[in-house]
Amino acid sequence: METLFQQLTHGNALFLILVLGLGGSFQVGFHITGLSSPSPYIQCFINNSWYDRYGEPPHPQTVTMIWSLIVSMFAVGGLFGAISVKFISDLLGRKKAMICNSFIAVLAAGFMLTSKNVNSFEMIIVARFLFGYSAGLGMNTHLIYLGEISPRKIRGIVTLTSATFTSLGKVSGRAFGLSEILGREDTWDILLSVAALFSFVQIVMLPFFPETPRYLLIEKGDDKACKKALQSLWGQGDYQQEMDEMLTEQAAIEAAPPVSLLQLLRDRTVRWQVITISIIYCCNQLSGMSTISTFTYDIFLEAGIPKKKIRYITLGLGVAEILTSLTCGLLIDLTGRRPLLFGGYGVMSACWIFVTVTLNLKDSSYWVPYITVSLMVVFIVFFCGGPGGATPTLNSELFIQSNRMASLVLTGLQRWFMFAVMGLVFPFLIDALSSYLFVLFASACMLGSLYTFFLLPETKGKTLLEISEEFKAITVCGKSFAEETRTETRL
Repeated sequence: METLFQQLTHGNALFLILVLGLGGSFQVGFHITGLSSPSPYIQCFINNSWYDRYGEPPHPQTVTMIWSLIVSMFAVGGLFGAISVKFISDLLGRKKAMICNSFIAVLAAGFMLTSKNVNSFEMIIVARFLFGYSAGLGMNTHLIYLGEISPRKIRGIVTLTSATFTSLGKVSGRAFGLSEILGREDTWDILLSVAALFSFVQIVMLPFFPETPRYLLIEKGDDKACKKALQSLWGQGDYQQEMDEMLTEQAAIEAAPPVSLLQLLRDRTVRWQVITISIIYCCNQLSGMSTISTFTYDIFLEAGIPKKKIRYITLGLGVAEILTSLTCGLLIDLTGRRPLLFGGYGVMSACWIFVTVTLNLKDSSYWVPYITVSLMVVFIVFFCGGPGGATPTLNSELFIQSNRMASLVLTGLQRWFMFAVMGLVFPFLIDALSSYLFVLFASACMLGSLYTFFLLPETKGKTLLEISEEFKAITVCGKSFAEETRTETRL
């Protein structure tokens, strides 16, 4: 039996996965962490730009508000990009959608590089929005592309490369942010534009690869082009069986068409599944992981770490994150998702409580700040090996095919919305609450731990029907959503 690597190297599939990753989910990871290192330089730029324009320094609250907008505009753009993915990918096709998306990233880099020369922080805000739109559209189109080019037997492994490229993007954002590379006051605008180089690589390389076989067969009805694309990607062969499977899958989808988001929210039979997936995604965003990625510099500065050491510590955090992400799949197979979720949330909550304590004791000894760093590493390990790693494929285990797309839309909207809110309010919260801010994160993690421990059924080794029956058995005050549905049906 052929190994995965042998299957990938018969044709151009491996190279296409690399090109797609650099212009897709890599961009999300890079822009999440890339803003942390130059944050003091950007805030200084805001001060100088305001002073040159109005002849007086801005109020500290004004600087904080502008900085918050710069951070949160990436998530706002990502929200709009995620909403538009179906329309644009269906209109242009997957390949053209990815190429056009990369042009948006290059345009955003143009705004970012120009902002410094024209002394305009508004252009940074515009650039961040465009980078966000490109990331939101690109990440989702990237996943669709991977799913439609890969044979059914290895589709799961191929689509997981998206998460790998996100982690690589995060590490790259931290690495380029080192002062020896681009993390300096005179190069912060170049640092925030580096990801566009990878988008440019995609613009140059992607035209040499085929459109997705599924799109060619189902949307265009061109079986010859579909077969040619499969041969280009996976080597010479007949591929009639793969094409028949595509048609069978499409027939199954047409027999049970995907429901809309509104229909999913109204369906009482999957109410507990919707509540569960929403709570888990919200707890992930409120756990503090996204703030560690974006505001690492501010957090470690608050912890008492010397400025010169912060960037190297953040790089170490990135390495810990990617190593844990790569091993998470093995943990899921061994333990199932439920222990990883409630156990991970529990340890993460404890970490934040201890971080609050060490932050209040940071002046008592020189080694206390490094205890804080150690707790952050433990937090990241348990997030990536727990909720962060177990959540992405949870949709496929809780929802049937017809509900899955709507659930993905719901979680995508929640993820980007919560990311935008955290980016907007975190700078104000850390000024107002200081170290006690992390008690809020601890509370969110504890909520996730308690909910998943008491209410989430184990999905390992169970069919969708068995999982659905366990959700239907959940009762609150002696009532369940399933009973209410049966009552309405009788009426």
